[in-house]
Amino acid sequence: MSDIEKHVSQLGGASEIAASPELAALERVPNPHVDCDYVARFTCPEFTSLCPVTGQPDFAHLMMDYVPGEWLVESKSLKLYLGSFRNHGAFHEDCTVAIGKRLVALLEPKFFRIGGYWYPRGGIPIDVFWQSGDLPGGVWLPAQDVAPYRGRG
Repeated sequence: MSDIEKHVSQLGGASEIAASPELAALERVPNPHVDCDYVARFTCPEFTSLCPVTGQPDFAHLMMDYVPGEWLVESKSLKLYLGSFRNHGAFHEDCTVAIGKRLVALLEPKFFRIGGYWYPRGGIPIDVFWQSGDLPGGVWLPAQDVAPYRGRG
């Protein structure tokens, strides 16, 4: 069994999306480059959750950047975890910050940030930003460059 196989259970086969984020299996693998600092970025341009009041779908463009320590997030488990929000009712702020906190708890990164660029609810777009840790010196952190919502104008 490889070092990676010791840490993952969802690779190599069909996987179900969990009924809720609390039930989703978010997994990590060893960082093969612990000797240097670098940024890993995950972008989810079609994130969905539900409004906790109306049950209507909410849509966001999520961008997550982190400087790994000993662990990397396993990308299939991240995709399935994010998919588990499709039937989860929570406000934009709660979804964005909860994703960040769960990833930080799992990975213990040197630096983490998440930008949640939400499409309008009630005519108002809500963008949510959360960060943990300080960016190590000398690390290039690209701008997220997600344009603010401007409608059809």
